[in-house]
Amino acid sequence: MSTLNIDLLVHGGDVLTVDEAGTVVRDGAVAVHEGEIVAVGPTEKLTTRFTATESIDASGCLVLPGLINTHTHLAMTLLRGRADDVTLQGFLERVLKWEAELLTPKNVAAAVRLAVAESVRAGVTSALDMYWFHEAAEQAAREAGWRLHTGPTFMDVPEPPDRIAYEDRLDWARRDLAARGEARPGLRPILFAHSTYTLAPDQLVEIASLAREFGALLHIHAAENPTEVATVEVKYGKRPVELLDSLGLLGPDLLLAHAVDLTGSEIAALARTGTSVAHCPVSNLKLGCGIAPVPRLLSAGVTVGLGTDGAVSANTLDVLGAVRQAALVHKAGGDPTAVGAEQAVRMATIEGARALGLGDHLGSLEAGKRADLVVLDLNAPHLRPLHDPWSTLAYAAHGADVRDTVVDGRVLMRNRTLGTLDEDAVLAELEALA
Repeated sequence: MSTLNIDLLVHGGDVLTVDEAGTVVRDGAVAVHEGEIVAVGPTEKLTTRFTATESIDASGCLVLPGLINTHTHLAMTLLRGRADDVTLQGFLERVLKWEAELLTPKNVAAAVRLAVAESVRAGVTSALDMYWFHEAAEQAAREAGWRLHTGPTFMDVPEPPDRIAYEDRLDWARRDLAARGEARPGLRPILFAHSTYTLAPDQLVEIASLAREFGALLHIHAAENPTEVATVEVKYGKRPVELLDSLGLLGPDLLLAHAVDLTGSEIAALARTGTSVAHCPVSNLKLGCGIAPVPRLLSAGVTVGLGTDGAVSANTLDVLGAVRQAALVHKAGGDPTAVGAEQAVRMATIEGARALGLGDHLGSLEAGKRADLVVLDLNAPHLRPLHDPWSTLAYAAHGADVRDTVVDGRVLMRNRTLGTLDEDAVLAELEALA
């Protein structure tokens, strides 16, 4: 019996598919061809069915979907550690000033290369990145073979780093979206509206209209802390989520970052409209914003993904760290089942993909999906014995336990060595800028 030729076979490990049933294939394998998963099953079965050009022996490891960062500002790696132990408003006051002074396409590209290196090492295979000079970020990520979800950002400030005034940004963004043509598998058009306190209601409506014209996801900060909510309510007579609802912006193509300060009626509105949330527990705690009502959101049926936020507000881009925090912080109310290990891992994988509107392409290891996957080395004292892979990932594993990272079928890290980035050069470039 002849075998089928494929590009990559990852075999020998326990495969946590994160499918609907939560299937774990012991001594399993994932077959990949042309960036797509073509089969998942027992190693014995797949090794007789396929002949692979390249293989990864995952014996003694856990194979899982690549982690998805549903809210970040990657180029903020340039400012890591420069705005610690301040409130959200104090953070913004400092960072906006520095961004106006420091950001250029070259600096953003360098900072994104560092962010990609950090992410690949931590098993993060894609991120939703809201930031200036997205074209430079996109180019840097593409050169490294990493999946970046990005697009034009709107923020009506006096001196935007890219010097494109708001009145010119709509035409600029329309040209950007039009130039992209047909979306590649695992990607979609994205627009970013910073917030309801940096954009007026009529501007938000214009941006949302443009997003709908191109079938783009619209991503916005909302209800990050009580001060923000009070500011918007004084200015417009409505809380951020109430305002977005009144403008007709809530819906399945809107993803809110943070959503910490929500009322019961706002949670109901998110559920009713199919609006998703990117939960950033580490950033929210560090800035003293509070704890998002994730158990209530989940009970209402709201899709919740996980984000790290930028490397200034959270200091790392470690999504596994966000998994642990999400699984722990909601237990503080006295209910140890508030967010369980499996739910937290799903928020970093399939639920994150769904929040991006890409659940049919990313987030689980199933035939027909893009081959974004991670091999996590279990040969460490803090990871043994392995009774439950969900528990191990949520409560014991660290980003440093990731051994191999694959994006779109391409091995970006093998045996903890980056293959598409010169790590020494990346670090030297950022040190020079810093």
